[in-house]
Amino acid sequence: MTTLTNIAIELKKRSNVLIFCHNRPDGDTLGSAFALKHALEQLEGKVADVVCAQPVPEKYLPLEFIGKTYLPSEITKKYDCHIAVDCASEMMLGDSYALFIKNENTINVDHHVSNERYAKLNYVEDRASCCEIIYGLINYLGRELSEEVANSLLLGIVTDTGNFMHNNVTESTLQTASSLVGKGANLHLISYAMFKNQKIERAKLYANTINNIRFFEDGKIAIISIFKSDFKKFYATQDMTEGFIDFPLSIEGVEVAVSIMESKRDTYKVSFRSKGKINVNEVASSFGGGGHVNASGCVVCGFYEDVKDKIIRAIAINF
Repeated sequence: MTTLTNIAIELKKRSNVLIFCHNRPDGDTLGSAFALKHALEQLEGKVADVVCAQPVPEKYLPLEFIGKTYLPSEITKKYDCHIAVDCASEMMLGDSYALFIKNENTINVDHHVSNERYAKLNYVEDRASCCEIIYGLINYLGRELSEEVANSLLLGIVTDTGNFMHNNVTESTLQTASSLVGKGANLHLISYAMFKNQKIERAKLYANTINNIRFFEDGKIAIISIFKSDFKKFYATQDMTEGFIDFPLSIEGVEVAVSIMESKRDTYKVSFRSKGKINVNEVASSFGGGGHVNASGCVVCGFYEDVKDKIIRAIAINF
């Protein structure tokens, strides 16, 4: 069984490390990657870079501790080790996966219970965020947490817990966050950037999406849908939908909220959130996806109405 100590020992042996984020990068994968990058580069003679198959969403760019990411096509040199953070499956790496497996020394650190253990070394622990795990890994590297490492880690915790409002928050989550603030992490800066500084385009897309919520199974299921035409109409981008699903889940009587987003023709990225009665990891797994008991996702192909009906049936059998 792989431990964080094993991974720390492996990383200490390597001079050049390439860190992989998942597709449609969020605060947890970015925070995990850059916290690890900053920590490794505090060790003498080490270089670490971050790669992602897609560009970093605009809202993260003002955060100075989130640095440059490379596209897979921009990586030309060879690294001693490849490590994926917050990536539950090969599919989540997207176009980066072909690059990831070119190295024989691969590591996978993740917090999704559905993780597919696709690397040579795999460490998976059910936590609120991957950044909580990276916090422990950095401690095993034997380095003091710098301010930029602390900020990177707090970013992942804040975003994956919905600013500490989701039911994945534990005593350990709050203790870790408190420790990071003690090391100089700026909670106000991060919370403001993530939740209090949205663009007009996102606000208009959000209003349109919420205005068209549909309810099923006597109000136990709430579904929001976002189509390519909506992005075009409001000059919005797919990454702007992050967090949309939180509102339908907050509605009285709703047990499961679903977001169905058209990514390309007849292909939909589906996200699930549960208040706890329904295991949405099992629901997502039935479509080839996965995640956590109360938060998961998958990709479903087909005509929209068929996709919606399949999703409703997969959830409804659990009531």
